[in-house]
Amino acid sequence: MKHLRRISTRRLIALCATTVAVGAGATALAMAATGGGPTPPAEPLPVAVHDALSAPKVEAVSARIQFTNDLITGSNVQGADPLLTGASGRLWATADGQLRIELQADSSAEGATSDSQVLSDGHRWFVYDSGSNTAYEGTVPADHGGAVGANAANEQQPPSLDRIKKGIAKLGEHAIVSGAQPTDIAGRPAYNVRVEPKDDGGLLGGAELAWDAVHGTPLRAAVYPKGDSSPVLELKVTDISYGPVAASVFDVQPPPDAKVTEISPPAHRDGGSGETQPVTGLQAVQQQASIPLSAPDSLAGLPRNEVRLTHSGTDAGALVTYGQGLGGIAVIEQPADASRDSSQAGGDHGQLSLPQVSVNGAQGQQLETALGTMIRFQRNGVEYTVLASAPSATVLTAARAL
Repeated sequence: MKHLRRISTRRLIALCATTVAVGAGATALAMAATGGGPTPPAEPLPVAVHDALSAPKVEAVSARIQFTNDLITGSNVQGADPLLTGASGRLWATADGQLRIELQADSSAEGATSDSQVLSDGHRWFVYDSGSNTAYEGTVPADHGGAVGANAANEQQPPSLDRIKKGIAKLGEHAIVSGAQPTDIAGRPAYNVRVEPKDDGGLLGGAELAWDAVHGTPLRAAVYPKGDSSPVLELKVTDISYGPVAASVFDVQPPPDAKVTEISPPAHRDGGSGETQPVTGLQAVQQQASIPLSAPDSLAGLPRNEVRLTHSGTDAGALVTYGQGLGGIAVIEQPADASRDSSQAGGDHGQLSLPQVSVNGAQGQQLETALGTMIRFQRNGVEYTVLASAPSATVLTAARAL
């Protein structure tokens, strides 16, 4: 975790975007066959979901994909980083956990010289950005790695129709859930469902997921900002086929001169039970934190919700949340990293330029996106990161109250 504090904002955003792509790719391990079938018949959502989860497993898949990323405005991004500006690419996957996603920058874009690779064998993963010649790698958590293994489908039975109905009803307590809308994606008959937050969803307008009506596998995932009919993030299949995938497709490694950063999950600290017992509460966290905490009772009109101890190497900090749900505010407080001055704007190779912002005399960086705002600054040996699905003015008000 300590490496996450030392990477630049541009690389951190790129890594987060790639993580979204990995998640979407991992769920697409058994994507559908080619073919130009018509739209499927109308079905109740629980039935369509049950049929998808009960569909036979596909052993391997090859697909062309399109990744859209409009989170960051063009004025803050120079060049054509495929993770920051969107890209087309390919996806290969097998039922035993092999996954490769390749994203290539638009060749017509200025500075389009980089591509990105995401690979996983179900146990280890790495993300490589050729523009910065940087790779991030790590281990797939054990409780998730088995879910994409060869035996997962045999060990787990799909939920019953009644259980699916109860699950959708529970989701409906907090969100507006559409029916299964028949559609056609990449020549495949598909169902599409849209979910929108009922209460305060911050800047999030909704999310959509579409899956193959025959094979029950994802073909498209999209996230929409509030008040906009166009997705701000979207990963969709444009051409798909299934069948054997050569082992050589997954035989890809970063160049020998690439800068490699290991991303490790936090270690358990309970002495052997396997479950980390979190330290919560302002007083308990302050006693163990390496820094004095600034955790006012309220922030930007929202009451303090939770204070939780965090660790980065030998340093201990805190995650402080205000309000509830997507409309809340999160503040990360940790010892300042002397190797990174948060007053310095810009990113690797000039590809991301963030505006500076003054927080009670301390200079920091502000990243404003269609889904939320992040402000990061340092003061008296403490680094503060304030995040919320809210306009920049709201987040700046919160930062200045710390």
